[in-house]
Amino acid sequence: MRAVVIENGAPRVVERPAPLAVGGDAVIRVTLAGICGTDLEIARGYLEFGGVPGHEFVGIVEAAPDRGWIGRRVVGEINVGCGACERCATGWARHCPERSVLGIVARDGAFAERVALPMANLHAVPDAIPDDAAVFTEPLAAAYEILEQVAIHPGDRALVLGDGRLGQLCAVVLARAGCSTVLEGRHPEKMARMSPFGLETVDAGAPHRRRFDLVVEATGSPAGLRRALDTVRPRGTIVLKSTYHGKVELELAGLVIDEVSVIGSRCGPFAPALEHLASDRAAIDGMITATFPLARAREAFARASEPDALKVLLVP
Repeated sequence: MRAVVIENGAPRVVERPAPLAVGGDAVIRVTLAGICGTDLEIARGYLEFGGVPGHEFVGIVEAAPDRGWIGRRVVGEINVGCGACERCATGWARHCPERSVLGIVARDGAFAERVALPMANLHAVPDAIPDDAAVFTEPLAAAYEILEQVAIHPGDRALVLGDGRLGQLCAVVLARAGCSTVLEGRHPEKMARMSPFGLETVDAGAPHRRRFDLVVEATGSPAGLRRALDTVRPRGTIVLKSTYHGKVELELAGLVIDEVSVIGSRCGPFAPALEHLASDRAAIDGMITATFPLARAREAFARASEPDALKVLLVP
């Protein structure tokens, strides 16, 4: 099969053996895959991953231990635990010390004609959700993870830093949960998408009249955490969504003095994301910037890196 690998910081399409349905894995023919910020950071050297990247996808099951799944459209959770440790036994395979992560750690990802995942990771896609919406399930689930980690109260003041795809999804989810939500970004044309949701938008770095109960850092930049510290109220909460190649230097005294809670936040629940997409796709309408065939992966990565891009898709 054809697949994308990263060589010398750039994607290249190569021929690789197709995965097999062994050890409880299903093989899925990928119909659409999305490039996200983590994929761009992998190209820059994040986690030194050397396989096939890509973890946002929708596809059709071609082979599976349970033949009843063959032919079904699916999306897939990206963490694969060992199945034997205490964390896996208690339902936290995403934090298994021996886990692989689709397209990120020790498991080939979805920028390929086919991908393999355990049956337990698969979620059937309702007929009401087309492929170009289903491909957003994984990042929308990551936005819903905030509601799993933080007690949200109606009227809470929330600030989302970063007007990219994940930042926008986080802002919509928080607004739906009853937060008074502000999105801060650098691209007016991106933030204009938020007007139908009743969200306030502000330019990055603008002074705020108030400090926020909750700040979600989704800038993809080390500067985002410093901005979060400047805008959260004492005893407020910062949720970190960014992953990036490199290190950040930070003065932490303010965290102690203001008793700020900092929560790392990664993957999230697929069920509410799929329910959201089945009932209301406004959050993703117009978010697809461009679609490229797999053979043009280098162009696709370049387009996804441009400041105005939201979501760039690959069609294997």
